[in-house]
Amino acid sequence: MEFASYLAGERWSDHPSCTHPLLAGLARLVNDHTSDTARPRLAELIPSVIGLTGDDPRLDARIALCSARAALPVVAHERQLAMAVSILSAEHVLAELEGRPAGDLDERSRQALAQVPDATRWAYTFGRGVRVSPKGFRRYAAPNTVQLAVRGIAQACVPDPDPLLRDLLADAIDDCWSLLRPAAGTAIESAAEAAEPAPAAVDPARWADACRLTGLSA
Repeated sequence: MEFASYLAGERWSDHPSCTHPLLAGLARLVNDHTSDTARPRLAELIPSVIGLTGDDPRLDARIALCSARAALPVVAHERQLAMAVSILSAEHVLAELEGRPAGDLDERSRQALAQVPDATRWAYTFGRGVRVSPKGFRRYAAPNTVQLAVRGIAQACVPDPDPLLRDLLADAIDDCWSLLRPAAGTAIESAAEAAEPAPAAVDPARWADACRLTGLSA
């Protein structure tokens, strides 16, 4: 996120104003839990977070939902329960904000939940009669979900968590851009395209410096 602040022409900071706070938090967590050898690949995503911000409460819900879906199939059992609850809660908040029927789930959420039927049944039972407000979810549940998801993936019994962490961040960026600019479709089709400074304005000289320091192709 420091590079994002630099490319955006802001004061050097890992909390740049050019990026949504929860997305910046996710990026910091992914960076911290990624191995040194895999970390340069995260730099390819830097341009895509510049200008990706706003007050729409659906952004927080989407970032949390993306995190929980990525973590659910691979994290330890006790974390699977939390991730399943997070998926249902985020979907409930999004349905309320978008005026959709309660219980209306995105197909990606259905697929993630189907992989862990025991945790899903427990989550439905746990959530009966519990109302999650958009404000409360945004303030408490969303950041907690992101933290648990990233740490869970990093500690999961998988051969290499680095690609999972990077894909989580890339998917969250895509989901946010699709919300902010629906007419444009997905903003970042691939990591290679992310290396070209769009959709946000990036100083070419600063981007060249970032590429030189991280070993990317400008």
